[in-house]
Amino acid sequence: MAKALRIALCVSIFLCAIHGLGAESQLISLGDAARSLEAEISWDPLTRSAVLARDGHLVSLRTDDELVLFDYRKCAMLDAPRLMGNEVFLTKAFVDRLGSFFATLPPPPSYRVGAILIDPGHGGKDPGAIGSASVNGKSVSLREKDIVLTVAKDVFARLRGKYPDKQILLTRSGDSYPSLEDRVEMANSVKLADHEAIIYISIHANAAFNQSSSGFEVWYLTPDYRRTVIDKTDSNDSDILPILNTMMEEEFTTESILIAKNIMEEMNGQVGKLSQNRGMKEESWFVVRNARMPSVLVELGFVSNPTEAKLLADPEYLQKCASGIYNGLSGFISHFENSRGFTSIQ
Repeated sequence: MAKALRIALCVSIFLCAIHGLGAESQLISLGDAARSLEAEISWDPLTRSAVLARDGHLVSLRTDDELVLFDYRKCAMLDAPRLMGNEVFLTKAFVDRLGSFFATLPPPPSYRVGAILIDPGHGGKDPGAIGSASVNGKSVSLREKDIVLTVAKDVFARLRGKYPDKQILLTRSGDSYPSLEDRVEMANSVKLADHEAIIYISIHANAAFNQSSSGFEVWYLTPDYRRTVIDKTDSNDSDILPILNTMMEEEFTTESILIAKNIMEEMNGQVGKLSQNRGMKEESWFVVRNARMPSVLVELGFVSNPTEAKLLADPEYLQKCASGIYNGLSGFISHFENSRGFTSIQ
């Protein structure tokens, strides 16, 4: 996210000569290297990548990959780290290069979430899913566009109250119909300061032919879906662009999963006793695959289920849903900003 922005805007490339791995006796485990460098390790098994952090500075590496990023501003080609068994090994030359990096740098800037875009689905001519509920003996019609707007405006108000220094945005604040392309364009055109990031959260309600289907769920982009999140760098080296794009994709995926996990856990705490927790899911929805930022899509429940429709017609229940989303986002923001922009899946 912030790292993606930093790479896209200010990456400066320096390439070192590539040498073969030294003798096996020269290999040093990542754990031993971290201890000798007085650095902390974050390991992501999903991408088989690691980050070494010390005094706010970061070194990002991946097994079997010669490209290493330093503070996501510079990169070098070093001996590819090896994954042997359950442990990563580095050459002595690699560790010496890390030592030089950590020893000579000033404190880094702080990274923050600068904007959150909340997208209540559908609207205007598009009502979304339609259902009905029995409330006090009367049949009440339900439209997805109304349900999600109520929740989105609640989340918006809570975030505005807690983060007056951040841009808190809605794709629609009334019964209008921005197209999917309009929503994505709005997200991708938000202006951010240096070292700022943006989060995209789309809110929906569900429906199914099977009226027994029920529950809430959070979706994120399928990790193996390939997309362009950066189309240029400050470097003239065109060979490096696809590598940086891939690394940013992976960063977005990691952060999206963490956002989804936070929201799912918080929603479960708010409404898990009333509605089924259907878990986290992967899908290449239009908005999440085209927004160039970490993005998730929340399904609040099924308007086609009579019991759940009654819940979705209850303002107090919708407030609980908004609390879950708000708490999940707040938790992620705190983690992101306290970790100076580095996140990992635990």
